[in-house]
Amino acid sequence: MASYENLRYEVDGFIATITIAREKALNALNRHTLNELTWALREADGDARVRAVILTGAGDKAFVAGADISEMVEQGATEARGFAQAGRAVGDVLENLSKPVIAAVNGFALGGGTELALACDFIYASDRAKFGQPEVNLGVIPGFGGTQRLPRRVGLARATELILTGDIIGADEALRIGLVNKVVPAAELLAEAKKCAEKIASKGPLAVAYARRALRKSVELTLSAGNDLEGELFALLFATQDQKEGMKAFLAKRPAKFEGK
Repeated sequence: MASYENLRYEVDGFIATITIAREKALNALNRHTLNELTWALREADGDARVRAVILTGAGDKAFVAGADISEMVEQGATEARGFAQAGRAVGDVLENLSKPVIAAVNGFALGGGTELALACDFIYASDRAKFGQPEVNLGVIPGFGGTQRLPRRVGLARATELILTGDIIGADEALRIGLVNKVVPAAELLAEAKKCAEKIASKGPLAVAYARRALRKSVELTLSAGNDLEGELFALLFATQDQKEGMKAFLAKRPAKFEGK
């Protein structure tokens, strides 16, 4: 297991929890933290024990309060492009992971924090959570995928309003517009995320991975192409041990024992 300076990587059963741990900086994303996130996500993807991942922030104030402004303030265009590419790399890894990732948003998720959560498969939020893309207040725009993922999550009009006003919204409003899936009391957030992750981990790992791939591609493909992909992935699963085990267990009325093979 790799050692990280700004993250904690922990595995409990089938669940990996990655905690962004820059609490004094409200878990703000500097270049090193972005690189570590990329490495930790790849570690989780290659970890045979892991079937689902939870991404959260240390402390009770922030998930990720944003990108680290102190690192950005003096950047020129070339450096800013590199910084944006480091943020994009995290999103790209999340998009292409074979395992689902639940964002457990425990506090402020602003700018890069909202963008990071959006790149996860879905979001559970503390009742203290706050979301927003306030980059226009700083004279810039989202750089880690916010202008692309937020409209796909909440619709173009709502995303445009949030990004152009820089408004910050609470957890209940985020739930109402479809940005988050569930809002729970702060003390229950990780337990709820783990409960969901464990439920997913009890299913066929290959089926989960293939379903995730088809769902991710659904926003990019035409309906016909998406159905083609779904049919291909459906058929491929019939060449797996998990498919045989799942269906035999169903007929025998017993719990399936999936091995991801």
